[in-house]
Amino acid sequence: MRVERCWMHSPTAEQAQSACEATPDYCRCETLVLGCGNVLFGDDGFGPAVAGRLRGRPDLPEAVVVLEVGTAVRRVLFNVILSPVKPQKIIVVDAVDMGREPGEVWTLEASELPGIKCDDFSMHQLPTSNLLRELNDLAGVEVRCVVAQVAGVPAEVQPGLSGPVRRAIPQAVRRIEELWRKKNRS
Repeated sequence: MRVERCWMHSPTAEQAQSACEATPDYCRCETLVLGCGNVLFGDDGFGPAVAGRLRGRPDLPEAVVVLEVGTAVRRVLFNVILSPVKPQKIIVVDAVDMGREPGEVWTLEASELPGIKCDDFSMHQLPTSNLLRELNDLAGVEVRCVVAQVAGVPAEVQPGLSGPVRRAIPQAVRRIEELWRKKNRS
């Protein structure tokens, strides 16, 4: 595992030990999967639904941590960026509206994140997309996003995924498995 300094001066052994002990477990894993979205707004709940499916698997590798972060992804990303230990890979799972066929699943790199999403809780709004790019470009963490095209996101509370997005969950799970098995970039 890679350890990076986060002090302006060289830390004492005690400071380094204290920082490592305070590091959340999800920063220490090889691969961190973040299920993003608001389950109260239809298809925006895709990320948490996929994370729930992954977490329920008995064969989930020990090196993989899956979190259903809902709309709190920024807090997790800030913890990762400030941590002296970081995952090698972060896979963000979310729903987007990019004009594709509802339920279509694909992978985006951090640099390809859309500037807007369906609602105000968007993980793609600043500063989240910037945090993902910084982790990818400056901290050496490989960031990939597995996304699904929404059929629609209601303006008012309306829980539940549309049929096409619900049927996309197994495909997203397979794509995520491929990503966590793939060796990190050199």
